[in-house]
Amino acid sequence: MSLTELSPAEAAETFSRSTPTVGVEEEFLLLDPVSWLNVPRSDAARTALPPALRERSRAEFRRSMVEMVSPVCTDLPQLRRHLLENRYAAADAAATVGARLVAVAATPVGEPDLRVVDTPRYQAIARHYGPIAHDPALCGCHVHVGVPDRELAIQVCNGLRPWLPVVQALTANSPFHGGVDTGHASWRSIALERWPSLGPSPYLESAQDYERTVDELIATGVMLDASLVLWWARPSSRYPTVEVRVSDVCPTADDTVVVAGLVRALVATVAADVAAGRPAPRIPGHLLRAAHWNAAHTGLDSTLTDLHRRTARPAWELVDELTATVGDALDRHGDRAIVTTGLTRLRAHGTGATRQRDTHAQGAGVSGVLTDLAAATTSG
Repeated sequence: MSLTELSPAEAAETFSRSTPTVGVEEEFLLLDPVSWLNVPRSDAARTALPPALRERSRAEFRRSMVEMVSPVCTDLPQLRRHLLENRYAAADAAATVGARLVAVAATPVGEPDLRVVDTPRYQAIARHYGPIAHDPALCGCHVHVGVPDRELAIQVCNGLRPWLPVVQALTANSPFHGGVDTGHASWRSIALERWPSLGPSPYLESAQDYERTVDELIATGVMLDASLVLWWARPSSRYPTVEVRVSDVCPTADDTVVVAGLVRALVATVAADVAAGRPAPRIPGHLLRAAHWNAAHTGLDSTLTDLHRRTARPAWELVDELTATVGDALDRHGDRAIVTTGLTRLRAHGTGATRQRDTHAQGAGVSGVLTDLAAATTSG
């Protein structure tokens, strides 16, 4: 019997005992290896990919971006292999067109060519949203966890809301923009606040409530269509998954794997709460937005907002609490060792943003930071 044939509670109970599939979309920048400006060579780079890897690539909004998509995976070692395959192939393709592939989440120096990719949909978005559609490129990491029941997916998104600022802080990887330190760990997150259809997902009662909310936002002009539901967590419009979109693209494949393991465990843990009849907390919108701003601002280098207690706490205390909360799911999925090792590495060396700032503080300048990031992009 499929999940869709079960009641919501039965679907949640069945799902929470399973090991859901996981897949990842990663967006990368193409940078000039001398000036480190963005270069608009995405079409040429995608053409240079081997055919099998070209099928995993997607045209993105900006001409300086390449998106690579993993296959659907059942375990983290399998996901890691595919992520590295994607990164190696995309880096080689970038080199053939005179660019470096860099896993950095915001344009670090500048983007002379601000045209969007010439597709009818992207052109319509550019016309509707005006100048914000021509902001320099931003790159995210989107984790998909298989949740084939739509009603359960809505309830899972509700339960993810208090924890996503912690995931956001773990992945902060864009402190530089315009050649200078912005003072934010994730400039990508700050810049995306200009878009009206991005940010925390609202608390929704059901799939019907989701459809009604989206219809209302389209009717008001906030969204052009349902594909522009770009909340930090959403039921995917394309796949039977919950898609978590809050993360900056991570510097290394190993960093991405840690995030994917945590997100998968968090989805399964929230589903268990749904099955047990434990409702997700209804976090006020202003507090949720504040928690995300704080995560983007400080990363893991200071405090984060504990949305359950509604107070500031040391960032790593909340990371440890998240790990403890999802511990049963990590064990069930066989992911605890990989996630724990990755978090230990992050605790020792810092987020991508912290590592960039450490390199910069050693006198390397932005060019040195980006040289290191380009090398890290294809490292384990």
